[in-house]
Amino acid sequence: MPKEFSYRGHSLISLSGMSMDEFINLLPSRQRRSLQRGLTAEQRILLEKLRIAKEAKKEGKDINIKTHVRDLIILPEMVGVKIQIHNGKEFVAVDIRPEMIGHYLGEFAITNKPVRHGTPGIGASRSSMYVPLK
Repeated sequence: MPKEFSYRGHSLISLSGMSMDEFINLLPSRQRRSLQRGLTAEQRILLEKLRIAKEAKKEGKDINIKTHVRDLIILPEMVGVKIQIHNGKEFVAVDIRPEMIGHYLGEFAITNKPVRHGTPGIGASRSSMYVPLK
């Protein structure tokens, strides 16, 4: 049996029913401060698109949302929507789950690739050019 989701003692349903001010008071200080300052125009547009996508999902349609907004905090109303977040090079598909509430969108689209060191290439130093054959 899967564990029931709760955020600081509140279920997803009760979080969705809360006013924005009540929800903001549950967040950590950095997120609380960010939301109390208000949303930017880009964040408001994205929230409206997310609300439209959530309504369309209820009707069975699947709307693809792409965004460059990485500094929006994930709210309970955003749960269940698929969104593509830009990482500086490409759009990374992210399915918003309840566990993501309170985090920033940008945390789920990593901006750098881990370095995979392989064999030395052209222009390597003299000592590293020799690669023994296996």
